[in-house]
Amino acid sequence: MKTINIETIVNTDLDTVLRSLDLPLFKKLNPPFPPVKVLRFDGTAKAGITHLSLNFLLFKQEWISENMESGYREDGQSFQFVDEGKKLPFFLSYWRHTHTFQALDSKSGPATRITDHIQFKGRGLMGLFLQPVLKLQFLYRKPVYRSMADGRYLRP
Repeated sequence: MKTINIETIVNTDLDTVLRSLDLPLFKKLNPPFPPVKVLRFDGTAKAGITHLSLNFLLFKQEWISENMESGYREDGQSFQFVDEGKKLPFFLSYWRHTHTFQALDSKSGPATRITDHIQFKGRGLMGLFLQPVLKLQFLYRKPVYRSMADGRYLRP
């Protein structure tokens, strides 16, 4: 099993980050390739489903994940949800993505650390190239996450 860990600091409070976790932000987090069509997005709640269609130009693949865990940790200063792949593209045999959002004390004001912890298994030769490709896909998210600080994705 391979893992990827990416941390991003967002210069806003945890509540603003959590109220931004909705469909408009989710769509923005997806890199340009492969183009993604969101067929279903239930958000971060436990048992929520995310159903995607990935367009690789010559063929399409479905990706369905279910949120297995969701909620505040005991300290009340962090929130986490975990999605697991139920139907994956041909190049993946396993997917577990833990999203952690932790309030930080910062001299310059409120901040939140977002951690993407991804565990996955690739299939065949594709597995050899998968880690750097997936890492780039998640690094793409860093500026999008940081843009939450201005409140543009806030839902009421």
